[in-house]
Amino acid sequence: MNFFAVGGEDEQGNPGRITVLDMPGYGHKSRAEWGEEIMKYLTGRKQLVRAFVLIDSMHGVKRSDESLLQALRENAISHQVVLSKVDRTLFPNGRDPTRQMLLRNATALQQTSESIRAGLDAMDVPGPKPLGEILACSTVASLETGKWLGINNLRWAVLAATGLDRIRRRQVPLDVDRGGAVALEPVPATTKLPRKSPG
Repeated sequence: MNFFAVGGEDEQGNPGRITVLDMPGYGHKSRAEWGEEIMKYLTGRKQLVRAFVLIDSMHGVKRSDESLLQALRENAISHQVVLSKVDRTLFPNGRDPTRQMLLRNATALQQTSESIRAGLDAMDVPGPKPLGEILACSTVASLETGKWLGINNLRWAVLAATGLDRIRRRQVPLDVDRGGAVALEPVPATTKLPRKSPG
């Protein structure tokens, strides 16, 4: 398991307002003990606010995905589904499709998402269903340099899950260059800013 502290220090000076945990896969080439350790962590972690379950858009919900989703529901663990690798559906063979092909592929992706949602809703398992909409993101091809399909929506879902989407932000000068341009850094509204001295 890989832990990442994200978002700067909190009010007490602890690093990372959010800790993102990347867990190993539970499908192909996984180990049984990984699944046991993952479930121990997920069921025992009081601070956990949401698990994001990645489903390969090319394959849909597999048995291993279904088992994990059932375990999350049975243990009342908040979770949301993310369709990964949607670029492989939208942009097959890594090439730019025609407008007509893109519309057809987008329709197929929408149908996949609706089919997965229907299957999740029909699961006869006690416990809370997946939260929110099914998110979709690319993992291989970028639409523009440095921009990945759906990543900002996923980031927003993480912020919303942690409540950080409600923190009012304002801009403070970070640095001034020789030409007088000011670089700005967003800070939480609760941060006390130094007062300018007169004169």
